Amino acid sequence: MLSSRRDFLRNGLCGLGYSFLAPALSAWSRKPDRNSADDLLIEIEKRACLFLYEQADPATGLVKDRARHTGADAHTISSIAAVGFALSGMCIADANRFLKRSDAQNRVHKTLEFLARSMPHEHGFFYHFVDMHTAEREFRSEISSIDTALLLLGVLHARAYFDSSQIKQLATELYERVDWKWMVNGGETLDHGFKPETGFLKSRWDSYSELMGMYLMAIGSPTHPIPASSWDAWRRPIYEYGDLRYISAPAPLFIHQSAHTWVDFRHKRDMHANYFENSRIATLAHKRFCLSLREKFPWYSDELWGVTASDSEGGYVVWGGPPPIGPIDGSIVPCAAGGSLVFLPEDCKHVLKTILDRYPLAWTRYGFVDAFNPKTGWFDPEILGIDQGIMLLMAENLRNEGVWKVFMRNEEIVRAMKAVGFKEDIRRA
Repeated sequence: MLSSRRDFLRNGLCGLGYSFLAPALSAWSRKPDRNSADDLLIEIEKRACLFLYEQADPATGLVKDRARHTGADAHTISSIAAVGFALSGMCIADANRFLKRSDAQNRVHKTLEFLARSMPHEHGFFYHFVDMHTAEREFRSEISSIDTALLLLGVLHARAYFDSSQIKQLATELYERVDWKWMVNGGETLDHGFKPETGFLKSRWDSYSELMGMYLMAIGSPTHPIPASSWDAWRRPIYEYGDLRYISAPAPLFIHQSAHTWVDFRHKRDMHANYFENSRIATLAHKRFCLSLREKFPWYSDELWGVTASDSEGGYVVWGGPPPIGPIDGSIVPCAAGGSLVFLPEDCKHVLKTILDRYPLAWTRYGFVDAFNPKTGWFDPEILGIDQGIMLLMAENLRNEGVWKVFMRNEEIVRAMKAVGFKEDIRRA
């Protein structure tokens, strides 16, 4: 007899791979029409939603950081950021009828209830990695400001989407209890996080990165806001690549994607930039950077490019460019193009279609593998929640602006954008 609920969940649910949940979802096995890029996007969304639904503890709603796409899976570590994508995923699954409304809404309600009532937190912030069944801290990870922010973006999306007083109440409670002033830690910018053993981390969110959604939530908070001046306190370094000039950082492409998955920055600018246009230019620079490596990796082409932080044959790596970052080995990371669909739609759809056409082993029950190497024939046996999540939300935004339209109903975000000086960009074409 198993001695605890934790043992049962690990040996029972994980060993079965949650296959008994699959009947709740519809039409997962259909192959997309190879002649229709839009059909491929819909199928990417379906399969990402399947991952975010299946690879979670149905009692807690906590989603695995990673999972195998075939065979038994013993992973039990949840990324709190992946939970944010999962909450948005349930909104998308309901909107597109991938899931029954009762299944999607119940999963969101259970997740929010667990986060609000049972999940350990510090001033409203959560640990980066936890056990998906017990919420116990894993890897001695930090109380993470950015990962909590990615969770909260999904929380606010769900609050705006579902017409449920319980969901709205729980989501509001989770957002309003976050003490952003505490995370400023006596400075002008937000800290990266906190560890109970050593205190606040040494790094701050003080330069351009995936930070914009987090700052807007912090500034717009009705309970613990930070000053609007903090928006101007982080640096915006200018990078040049050929004739392209844009704000960036020595970091992978995902920094230009994350905030845009929820916040609609289109046709707007503050005193510094039009950030949507900035990400479009950054994506174009990344494509050109990949093409510049064709002599070394001849499979890189207009039809096949894209590298961002992902798995590799040697483990998880932070790689990309420009400038060159990490041990680039010719791997292709589908979420590089998939997460930039709204910036270069035709280019990015072409990449995804090429992967589907040429590399059938890259297409799985949950959509594209996290990464693969055309030279060595390596295909990642695992899927990463945050990478599937970013492709899911960007595909939905490209197809019908679905996430943007709902998320921007959050008055706190609209108010924060006004407070930091966003206006219509009259300089746009």
